Amino acid sequence: MSLGVQRANDNQGWLRRSSNVSLEEVNNSVKVPSKSGFWRKFLAFAGPGSLVAVGYVDPGNWATSIAGGARFGYTLLSVILISNLIAMLLQALAAKLGVVTGRDLAQATRDAVGRKTSAFLWVLTELAIVATDLAEVIGSAIALNLLFGIPLLWGIAITTFDVLLLLLLQKKGFRIIESIIIVLLLTIFGVFAFELIISKPEVSALLGGYVPKFEIVTNPEMLFISLGILGATVMPHNLYLHSSIVQTRQYERNPKGRKEAVKYSIIDSNISLFFAFLINSAILILGAAAFHGTGLDVSEIEGAYEMLSPTLGVGIASTLFAVALLASGQNSTITGTLTGQIVMEGFVHLRVSPWLRRLLTRLLAVIPALVVTWLAGSKGTGSLLLWSQVVLSLQLPFAVIPLVLFTSDKRKMGEFANRLWVKTLAWLSTGVILALNVFLVAYIIVTGHELG
Repeated sequence: MSLGVQRANDNQGWLRRSSNVSLEEVNNSVKVPSKSGFWRKFLAFAGPGSLVAVGYVDPGNWATSIAGGARFGYTLLSVILISNLIAMLLQALAAKLGVVTGRDLAQATRDAVGRKTSAFLWVLTELAIVATDLAEVIGSAIALNLLFGIPLLWGIAITTFDVLLLLLLQKKGFRIIESIIIVLLLTIFGVFAFELIISKPEVSALLGGYVPKFEIVTNPEMLFISLGILGATVMPHNLYLHSSIVQTRQYERNPKGRKEAVKYSIIDSNISLFFAFLINSAILILGAAAFHGTGLDVSEIEGAYEMLSPTLGVGIASTLFAVALLASGQNSTITGTLTGQIVMEGFVHLRVSPWLRRLLTRLLAVIPALVVTWLAGSKGTGSLLLWSQVVLSLQLPFAVIPLVLFTSDKRKMGEFANRLWVKTLAWLSTGVILALNVFLVAYIIVTGHELG
């Protein structure tokens, strides 16, 4: 049966049907054993969740989480927890949308709203991808500077050429990409597990940090950092990515096969995001345990690197921190490329060679990074990192609202439509995102102040 026929399921309610499959070169390419036990099938479906988790531990998270820990101790751990729970819910919906409809979120949006609106949403999504890539560029450049003394300007230029690495990986198959990402994620996890142990955080205060406090909403400085954490945790481009890459598996394109694929995809996603939650928590805990109350200025990654070893009394702590940062930055380049391809093909049906797509995205991120670094130095890049995450947070509603609408519509999803409790949680999460964004924008407009 052809892919075009397989995609033509019984779902209705779209203005038209997409003629293209998502990520055509890898769609339906990873074999899934038809007759096997739970673990073999889970391992066959496992992988897309790791690519999604990459976006939740990219360098943008580091700047916001370290700043949050250093300024406010363990208080904002509750924001990381809530953000991660929202992420788990939304990523599960994205995976379900892709499996059930055979569309990624960009294709589904275009099919529902038409060309003009989808073109507008494509521009917004591209801005979010550029903001994401900006964090990767700056993070990688900072890591190169810390490890090898390479000037930031040269480091930013060097990161432009990581497109060559991605091209080599793509030729080896999708499973190779997933395997390399998993290894790099485990490296990051191992580094922060070690640094968390040696930082000796106060356990009772740490656990108390996971309890939400009203002060987070009433304190504008806390709210700004919280929005940065939200934007760095629940990332809009990950919703487009996840709805596409779950379709790389060779599950049966029928109700029974889709039900099984949805189950394993959500398990894979939740496990991967749990590890991302542990890493993000560890970064903030490290910032709080090492720097809170010391009076040290570690609102930027470089400051944290310089002070980690002296503060913790372990010489290798700073070096490991930089190694994990470099792994994080390079890891994130893969998902940025794939997402760029997905949204361009999905929203406007424009197919561009992967190398050209990556180069264009990279240049759009490199140019502002170069200008800010040239004019303001490392302090400017730190502010740019933080603001890039706020941009992501502001773009979130344009991805989340369509996702919740589509997956709640029985005409589109049939028996897989969101149940009442899922729909309630999804809209509640969307409301929280919208309310925080409106508050932030209103505060900046009314006061004219830039927080952070």
